[in-house]
Amino acid sequence: MDDIDHYKILGLPSGEEGAKLTEKEISKAYRAKALELHPDKRPDDPDAHANFQILKSSYEILKDEKARKLFDDLLRVKREHQRRHLERDSKRQKMVSDLEARERAGFAPDAAAKDRYEEESIARKLKEEIARIRAMHGNKGAATASVPKRESGGVGKESVGGAKLGLDKEKVLKVSWEKVGEGYTAQRLRDLFSKFGDVEDVVIKDAKKRGSALVVMTTKDAAVAATQIVMGDLSNPLLVLPLQPVAVTDAPPVQKSNEPDRLNNLIGASYQTFEDSVLQKLQKAAQKQK
Repeated sequence: MDDIDHYKILGLPSGEEGAKLTEKEISKAYRAKALELHPDKRPDDPDAHANFQILKSSYEILKDEKARKLFDDLLRVKREHQRRHLERDSKRQKMVSDLEARERAGFAPDAAAKDRYEEESIARKLKEEIARIRAMHGNKGAATASVPKRESGGVGKESVGGAKLGLDKEKVLKVSWEKVGEGYTAQRLRDLFSKFGDVEDVVIKDAKKRGSALVVMTTKDAAVAATQIVMGDLSNPLLVLPLQPVAVTDAPPVQKSNEPDRLNNLIGASYQTFEDSVLQKLQKAAQKQK
């Protein structure tokens, strides 16, 4: 698989010209090639099935954005390596060898070794992406009817999406509501807050009398826009507060009022415990990823 040019398998130009092709052009070329190489049209060809599988594999790689970028990088490195190799005549080869020997003696990086390392690194990542694509298509038959729930450290919570764990508290909102009627799911909260900007994650705490959640916005501006807004059902409105207010510089002093204490009483001490627990676990997960 390392030496296969997936563009040529689909009958497309390779190299820099292939990297500029659109997804629509690649799909069109695949359909045309699939009609040509389909085993039903080549009953006498013993390799027809294998060739058709190679065609499908090449198409899956080129239509996946990440895998295609890695493949384009691999082709680029190979082209640069071949171009340097062709440009070196015998005299220049000796000069380069002498220079590289001096560089190695001075602990300077070896250009050829660097090329090989980059090529092997990209090839390894491409193999991983190919394995990921195959595994993804192998699991297509598995039904995912419901949104998965994440459990952590005895704190009941429901989450939608994958939040980036390098958490900025100024992007996090505290949301609370009464446990009456249908209540609010993670998906419903995501839909409500997406009006103010993209939502990274929603974490819901399970409680008997009062519902609460942390909503992670993509930007601070989106978090500010949604702050102190009461939304949702009129019969059971949401109370929205910032986890950490956005710092404001050069602002005139404001007389302290009792309003924050009143709002905090609405949320309760149990919510603060839940909030600290969730933040601590998110930060630990971020440290593990590093």
